[in-house]
Amino acid sequence: MAKKARAAGGTPATVALTKADVPFEVRPYAHDPRAESYGAEAAQALGVDPARVFKTLLVSLDGSLVVGVVPVSGQLDLKALARALGGSKAVMADVAAAERATGYVAGGISPVGQKRPHPTVVDASALEHRTILVSGGRRGLDLELAPQDLVAVTGAVTATIGR
Repeated sequence: MAKKARAAGGTPATVALTKADVPFEVRPYAHDPRAESYGAEAAQALGVDPARVFKTLLVSLDGSLVVGVVPVSGQLDLKALARALGGSKAVMADVAAAERATGYVAGGISPVGQKRPHPTVVDASALEHRTILVSGGRRGLDLELAPQDLVAVTGAVTATIGR
């Protein structure tokens, strides 16, 4: 896979992947601000099975922010995420808090290149695919990479956290 960080104008995510020497492909698409689901929009615009497009969700787990990465075709199981990280109480993080903590806007939050690293869990279904797509750090930009590379670069654990 080619590294195309400069071609996309570069985001913290593309910069981080390039710096880590992780192969990836930039997959831009025309974002419609009226889209109800950013992930479903990306899958449709890019002609990709929604099971291969993953959304990045921030969760408050026992008072600390953590990241769950699940297919856009499903939902995050908060109890499963809590179990995967050894926590107890998980609730979706406030959007403003997620944006502040990651440096990205909602709908464009990437699991890679956040302001500071957060404990991350990638749904185990990602490992069933040769490549997956995640947000590239802004709406209308996805990055395609091997799921094992995403796990390695984010220091994630894998677990069944989607439903």
